[in-house]
Amino acid sequence: MKNNPVYCALDVPEIDAASRLAQQMGANVGGLKIGMELFYARGRAGYEQIARFGQDIFLDLKLHDIPNTVAAAVRALVPLTPAYLNVHAAGGAAMMAAAAHAAHAAAHEAALPPPKLLAVTVLTSLSDADLNDIGVRGTPHDQVLRLAALAAENGMDGVVCSSEEVALLRREMGAKFKLIVPGIRPAGADQHDQKRVMTPEAAMAAGADILVVGRAITQNPDPGRAAKEIADSLGLNA
Repeated sequence: MKNNPVYCALDVPEIDAASRLAQQMGANVGGLKIGMELFYARGRAGYEQIARFGQDIFLDLKLHDIPNTVAAAVRALVPLTPAYLNVHAAGGAAMMAAAAHAAHAAAHEAALPPPKLLAVTVLTSLSDADLNDIGVRGTPHDQVLRLAALAAENGMDGVVCSSEEVALLRREMGAKFKLIVPGIRPAGADQHDQKRVMTPEAAMAAGADILVVGRAITQNPDPGRAAKEIADSLGLNA
């Protein structure tokens, strides 16, 4: 489906289960997210099996270490040709800059397209109180904006943020800066462990580029239908 912003999160450790989900998504999603659970369990081979379905891949590994280590990890991941790859903005300016340089250098050497690099700002499971517990003063909005500005200054193509910060970031960061939004829940769906959530329609209206949807699709008895209903709610099947 052209210009579908919905990415299904394949947060399962079994490659057979992930493959079934990818197949069930069909044209009802614009991409697939492979995160820590699947990648750590099945590695490169698992990734390549999912990539065979032909969807764009968001490789959600949230790299966070010293600049040299993150740069080396990025170089190792570029040959997989993910559409998106992320690091933690909290790793700092030097780490993000090293990741960006490594991505472009490795892609150039291999004659491959570089992944869009994203910086994770504040996890959607964190509230004001949670940030205070780890010594971050101010609201999630304050921290997200601070980290997004730092990310943009150091080679990131966009950020991962909650839906609650999308309108602010779109206004402050401009139209080209990518905003990838997890914690998306259709109306009436269980929030699970997420604290800052929004419906797909509201997040897109606020200015999101990509909506990452996991359990609302994957735990549905009919995942393909659940994905289609989200696409329908966004007017994508009209």
